[in-house]
Amino acid sequence: MVQQEGPERIRQGQEHLTTTTEQGRFCLARCTCGWRGPARRARSQARTDAEGHLAGA
Repeated sequence: MVQQEGPERIRQGQEHLTTTTEQGRFCLARCTCGWRGPARRARSQARTDAEGHLAGA
């Protein structure tokens, strides 16, 4: 079985699970569907990006 990424997984009704990751001085949000938010200096803004992604999923 091949694991799909991107829009195909979204169409199949896969659950979205978001996390935040630190990269140097920046933090970014990521989702199991392949979405990735912009790098932010504020962790709170990265979390807000993740919440916005979940609301739109």
